Amino acid sequence: MIEQLNLIRHPEGGWYRETYRSTETVPKEALPERFGGERSFCTAIYFLLGKNDISALHRITSDEMWHFYSGTTLTVHMLTPGGEHKTIRLGSGCTADETYQAVVPAGCWFGAELSGEGEYALVGCTVAPGFDFADFEMGDREMLVQQYPEHTEIILRLTKGSVDNA
Repeated sequence: MIEQLNLIRHPEGGWYRETYRSTETVPKEALPERFGGERSFCTAIYFLLGKNDISALHRITSDEMWHFYSGTTLTVHMLTPGGEHKTIRLGSGCTADETYQAVVPAGCWFGAELSGEGEYALVGCTVAPGFDFADFEMGDREMLVQQYPEHTEIILRLTKGSVDNA
């Protein structure tokens, strides 16, 4: 599937390919201060996580909508600015705890892992205003544990680095 979809490694983990970038842009002056320059109206990617992959905790300055395509259930973990841990379960079943699409609000720390029986999850991510790596921040394990000590277990599982060599 990686070759078929022409995916490359993503800095947060997993594999991706940008599939859409709007040719029109929103000028910096029309965006909230958190954006450092103009941004495309919208961007979209394929994103693939394998059985041994994680999407490490990171955050961006835009809302990000996740869409389930195929494979097993994927759990997206969010740490809100207010300190809550929320989860989204993306999958092929339309049940009370699983959905085909959901939004991660701007400013939340988020990461993902497979939570179903299977080898992979293929999803799509749509970002508006459009994604720019200037708006991407990888989570620092030590800083996140200090900020959200009650969520240490999930932070250790979805970050890279060491807190007491964990």
